[in-house]
Amino acid sequence: MRTNLDFSPLFRSSIGFERMLNALDAASRAETIDNWPPYDIVKAGEDEYRIAMAVAGFSQDELAIIQEQNMLVVSGQKANGEDVQYLHRGIAGRSFQRRFELADHVKVVDAGLVNGLLTIDLKREIPEEMKPRQIEIGTGNAMPKAETKQIDAETQAA
Repeated sequence: MRTNLDFSPLFRSSIGFERMLNALDAASRAETIDNWPPYDIVKAGEDEYRIAMAVAGFSQDELAIIQEQNMLVVSGQKANGEDVQYLHRGIAGRSFQRRFELADHVKVVDAGLVNGLLTIDLKREIPEEMKPRQIEIGTGNAMPKAETKQIDAETQAA
């Protein structure tokens, strides 16, 4: 039994977390879960990841990998071939589309198909302007002190 959560109170009381809350909201609304094709997600290093997907029976020409902003879409479409009469069909050849939500600054580095296993290498590359940087503290170049003026007020007795 799935319970739908209401994230509207979090939207009202948080600033800058819209993407995370939208992702949680979208994940809670997922209706059907398709388990095909099977895949693994491996953390290969500090900022490196690999998706391995079993796509037996698909050739390179029948697969497509598209990255749009923070979404990676892997799809497979079998080419319409000759009309074959199967006595038993155990290898799935149906079309598929698998979506992966990527974090900010994650890019596809490489992809390969070997022995029916599609591997997609990903890497998080943070731009230089977003990395922490050391600020040196200078000496002798301080701003000149502002002159202080004193206002003399004469007091008159009545």
